Amino acid sequence: MTDSATIDEVPAPVEAEDEANDYDLVVIGSGPGGQKAAIAAAKLGKRVAVVEKVRMLGGVCTNTGTIPSKTMREAVLYLTGMNERTLYGDSYRVKSDITVDDLLARTQHTIGKDTQTVRSQLMRNRVDLLTGTAHFSDPHTVVVDGENKREHTTVRAAKIVIATGTRPARPADVEFDDERVLDSDGILHLTKIPASMVVVGAGVVGIEYASMFAALGTRVTVVEQRAGMLAFCDSEIVESLKFHLRDLAVTFRFGEEVTKVTKGSRGTVTTLASGKRIPAETVMYSAGRQGLTDELKLKAAGLKADKRGRIAVDEHYRTEVDHIYAVGDVIGFPALAATSMDQGRLAAYHAFGEPTPKDLGLQPIGIYSIPEVSYVGKTEVQLTESSVPYEVGTARYRELARGQITGDAYGMLKLLVSTEDRTLLGVHVFGSGATDLVHIGQAVMGCGGTVDYLVDAVFNYPTLSEAYKVAALDVTNKIRALNAFSS
Repeated sequence: MTDSATIDEVPAPVEAEDEANDYDLVVIGSGPGGQKAAIAAAKLGKRVAVVEKVRMLGGVCTNTGTIPSKTMREAVLYLTGMNERTLYGDSYRVKSDITVDDLLARTQHTIGKDTQTVRSQLMRNRVDLLTGTAHFSDPHTVVVDGENKREHTTVRAAKIVIATGTRPARPADVEFDDERVLDSDGILHLTKIPASMVVVGAGVVGIEYASMFAALGTRVTVVEQRAGMLAFCDSEIVESLKFHLRDLAVTFRFGEEVTKVTKGSRGTVTTLASGKRIPAETVMYSAGRQGLTDELKLKAAGLKADKRGRIAVDEHYRTEVDHIYAVGDVIGFPALAATSMDQGRLAAYHAFGEPTPKDLGLQPIGIYSIPEVSYVGKTEVQLTESSVPYEVGTARYRELARGQITGDAYGMLKLLVSTEDRTLLGVHVFGSGATDLVHIGQAVMGCGGTVDYLVDAVFNYPTLSEAYKVAALDVTNKIRALNAFSS
């Protein structure tokens, strides 16, 4: 989340937008979207305050979501020696008896450091931090209730940004106890690594945690109502991920619905509509997310949320009340930390009449499973449905010197290239460093570049980035052959 410009630039002198207001902007929530909205407005010389609950600075992202889950993933990769097993054998482990304390020690350290970074950035930019729970009393007034509920602070603002984030959705008919039956937040409170686990839901969060616990040696069963998983991703990449997870002994039950979870002294039994019964120590529900809007008293501001707690916005992240904006997970898809940051910045710019750039529609998607998956642009299915002619270039990590050095024998990179003008239409990566590598393709696409740039570019050797050149040469040769047969 660190932004060097955010830290190093000196905020513009504070100018009053409206002396009748305490602040020009009040931001409710200090996650990625709220933080960037607040700092962007402060850079414009506005009086800004951020409201956040006690011990939640940095929002859900820092405390229960992105930061802890991705840190836990890094701890799993290191302690299990997963990335080294191709070289040193399947039995290789850095630590033979991995405990929850091993995982959470690194997680808590990272949370603490990220919280300090957020606090420092707000202070450097002269953003006031109001601690407590916020709700509206009218469209311009926010009441902040202190932790003991007896202290109240009331502030009036010309503009307001709602960036409260989400929490895991909990089906009403499921009895959660945060020990045997839990959601993704409850993972951070486990007392031991379970020997077996049922993951209900094969979305991004479900697959990420399923892969982590499988790497730890937990017998994982994934239950999903739909016929497959991650339908928005490239189908070949998804098949590669499923193959790898099955190799870690993950069992998939697609097209199955959970009807009941019963708890006993030794664990749980998950009953499916088909009659199957799955015993496991722990059940983790990944049933989507619920917007954190129930405490806001939106009606007092003239707003409403849908049944998922989400707030509707226009292309400038403005709600149906002109001076109130909403950004981040609370507005729904794509609900990513990276996109939330940009939404917050753009919302602040629009609120105060600053020009905003044209949206290129090139938002990368990253899935921090083991191995990683990331892509930007279109999938083959989308291009086929739109009747867009394209060709595919592929590079396998096992054919790269860097892949052989690191022991990544399964990674791959795919380029989808227009056969008409040779522009990149999509980039799909599976394997080590996927969420970093995808940005090379994103940059080429954003600049309107063609596959020829990747063919002619010189990449450091040995690197995984060379996959771009290999894939570019592959697709170029295919297009050349196509043209030769067509002439």
